[in-house]
Order: sequence, then C-alpha cells, then structure tokens
Amino acid sequence: MIPFGLNSPETGNALKSDTPHSLRDAETGARWPVIDGIPYLRTNRRDLVVRTLAHLDAGEAEVALIGLLADQDDWWNGPPANPDDLRQIVRERDTATLRDAVRLLGWGRVGDYFLNRWTDPTFLAGLALLEAHWNDPSCVFEFACGIGHYLREFQSRGAKVAGADVVFAKLWVARHWVVPGKAQLVCFDAGSLQWPVSGAPVDLVVCNDAFYFLDDKATLLESLRQNAGDDGWLALSHIHNSDRPGFSAGRAVSAEEIEELFPDALVYDDAELTTALVEVRAPAPRKPSDLKSCEAFSVVAGPGMRPAPRSVIDGLTLPREGTQLTLNPLYAQDAPGSYVIRWPSERYEAEYAGRVTYPLQSSGPEILDWVGKATSPDADRVRRREFVDLPERW
Repeated sequence: MIPFGLNSPETGNALKSDTPHSLRDAETGARWPVIDGIPYLRTNRRDLVVRTLAHLDAGEAEVALIGLLADQDDWWNGPPANPDDLRQIVRERDTATLRDAVRLLGWGRVGDYFLNRWTDPTFLAGLALLEAHWNDPSCVFEFACGIGHYLREFQSRGAKVAGADVVFAKLWVARHWVVPGKAQLVCFDAGSLQWPVSGAPVDLVVCNDAFYFLDDKATLLESLRQNAGDDGWLALSHIHNSDRPGFSAGRAVSAEEIEELFPDALVYDDAELTTALVEVRAPAPRKPSDLKSCEAFSVVAGPGMRPAPRSVIDGLTLPREGTQLTLNPLYAQDAPGSYVIRWPSERYEAEYAGRVTYPLQSSGPEILDWVGKATSPDADRVRRREFVDLPERW
C-alpha cells in the first residue's frame, strides 16, 4: 500500500486504529467509521457518522453499510436509493455484476456513464494525457476516483494506488468490482477543514473529470501538490471550460483561470488528446489563451512531469498483452455478424455521439484475444475501443 497516513478532517490530528471498524483522533478521541477497509471522513455528515459508529459498535455491520451506501454528494438531484435494493446488493456483493450494483444503488444516468466510461472519449483523453507524460510511477493517488476506472489501469501496470472520493458507495463499488487487491481508499470532502491524506509524497497525483466541481480550487490544488511533493507530478483532465456551457453541473473555469492556477503546466484541449490517441501521435499542448473555445482543458504540472509529450502508441491506451477483450457493450447485434451502437440514453448520445472513437457499426467478434502489440492487425480497433478490457464481473 501507499505509505499514506490519515488525519482528522476536522483537527488535522493523526487518526489511529481504534477498533477493526473505526479510527480515533489521537488527541480529541473523536471517532470515524471504517467499513470494508474504507474510512468515512465526511465532515458535514456528523449525524451519519454517529449512527454508523453506533451500528458498528452494536455488531450491526450490514445496517451501517446500507446507511453509508445511501449517502450521496451535494450535487446529487436524483431520487434516494431504495433501501430494499441496497439490502439486496449488500447480500449479493460477491456474486452480483457491476451492472447489478449500479442499478441497485439507484445511480440512474450516472450509472450509464460509469458502466461505459472505459470507452467514452473523455476517459480516453485522460489516458492519452497520462501516457504522453508517463514515467513509470510506483505510487499513484487519484482524487475523486469514482469507482476506480483509472486506478485499475495504474494497478495493472504495477503501481501502488490510493483513491479518494466524496461518495462512499463509489469507493465500495471500486473495492468489490473494479480495483482488486490492496488499493487504499478513503472517503472525504474536498472542502474539509484539514486535508486528511498525508505522509510520504507519491509519484503521480491524478484528478479526472472532477476538478471543475470544486469550490476552492486553489486550496485543493495546493493540497494535491503537497501530495506530489518536490519530485512528483499532477495530471488533471477534462476540466470544463466556463466559456463553453456543457452537460455537467459544477463550477467550470476559464482559460484565464487555468493559466493562473497552473503557471507551470502544459495545457491541452481535451479533444486534442483523444485525437492524438486515435492518430497514434504526440498530443500538442497550447497556450491557455489559444484554448478559449475548447470544451474542456487537461493539464500536467509539477517537477516530475515529462518536459515534452511523447507519442501515444502502446502504453496505458492499449490493454496489457494477453488480455481477453470484449466487444464494446454499447454494441447490440442486429444481424448475424453485425452489431450497431445502442446508446444508453438520449443524454449520453447527445454528449458523446459526435466525439466517440469507435465506429457505429462493427462486425465483431464478441470476444477478442489481444496479443498486445501496437502493430497487431486489431490494434486500431482496440485503440478506438471497438473492443475493451472490462472487469471480470462487469
């Protein structure tokens, strides 16, 4: 595991193991719950923290878990999860699919994005950004990691990984369906009084498709830079441009703000990164002032980043050699040996259809044994995500 220590998000004091299901502030004695190895450190959920600890102390672990799985971020405007559905996914977590989990947790359209993120153009832009500046980091921390799409990629390349998110249920799904092994996961608010993750700096700090949501971006960025230390680097992708209204909620930023926040960064048009992946070339950074009309920005910053991007050929953007790939699950069979894209929702189609990398029709097959070479006859189809490496229980 990454040698991260945890501090109280209220006082900054070190947190120490108190029981198998809790951490205690070393000075004040305040306690925080831990379920499935995931500490819950949200500062504006004091009543939920107290109830969860009471259930855990009473041996009611399932009740405690269901309470945390129902918790959402403050941007959520969907209906609350059905308690019976939550009880079902808790009982069936060892056999249910990721699709079952997303449905029973009541994530709606957000679930559509999570289930298909491995093939969406913004995810591929993030992979291209990372590959263009990759320096084989041994430890990676991802802030706002969701259900662990990127953590899975890092871990499969041998890196030790840690992830944080404000929604406990996303981390719980990452633990059981997406990121096997010893990933360190922690639930906390970006706006905590004290940054709860400390300890030895990591080689790479990542934040994808989330930075624009946050209020005090300068303070958050300073915390992330501290996690990267003097030698690490930061990669933040798909930061929405406030001059180009889009589909997502949040607090987008302007090109001027990007320049102010990241004076040491290389800045990219998110769409340029996806194009570079498909065209198998190095992405071209631009001055923020030249990107005022782009939909979203991506940046790399810090002393540990590559001074110039390399070609996106055969690193993170291609699966590992020997991986069994699945036909992109957005394809539905319309005739023997013929498949067409079926969008999960009108919103998903409106947001992505014009920018996806895969063709709208495919001849299959449904399973492809990937030999793992950039020169393979199937390399272009794999790079475009006509075929994809999905979790075992997708």
